Amino acid sequence: MGADSPQTLASLGNLDLLALPKTGLFCSVRCPGSAILTAYDQAAKWREAGRCVISGFHSPVEKECLHILLRGSQPIIICPARTLPQRVPPEWQQPLADGRLLILSVFRAGEKRITTELAIRRNEFVAALADELWFVYVTPGGQMDSLAQRPWVKARTT
Repeated sequence: MGADSPQTLASLGNLDLLALPKTGLFCSVRCPGSAILTAYDQAAKWREAGRCVISGFHSPVEKECLHILLRGSQPIIICPARTLPQRVPPEWQQPLADGRLLILSVFRAGEKRITTELAIRRNEFVAALADELWFVYVTPGGQMDSLAQRPWVKARTT
C-alpha cells in the first residue's frame, strides 16, 4: 500500500493466518441472483479446499459467504470497516478459540460506525493483503468498480 499503509493495526485472533495464501472476496451491495448462487457455490468450494478467505464480509452476499465458511474448518480473516468489535458475535467465538479466525482493523478506537470512506479504506487494505482477488459482482460506476479498475488490483483478480 506504500504511503497509504495503515499507521496502526488492531487484531483479535490468530495472526499466523496472515502467512497463508489468501483469497480476497468482494461483492457490491446490489447483486443479480445468478451471481449470488455462484458466490455461494464458490464459498462452499473454498470451505472444502481449506482456502483462507479475507473480506470485510459486509455486503449481503459477503455475509452469507461468511456463514458458509464458518461451517467449515478453514481459516478466515475478517476486516471490519470500523474498530474491532467490543463483543464477538457468538458464531465467531468457536472459530476464534480454534485458532482459525483473525479479525483485523486498520481503524483507531472510536471508529464505530461504518462509513463509505472507511469501507473504501478497508477494501483497499483487504485487496493489498490478499494473494488473489475474487469479485462476485461489481456494480458499474460504484465503489467496488473503482477498486476493481486499479491496475494493482486487476493483476491479482481471478
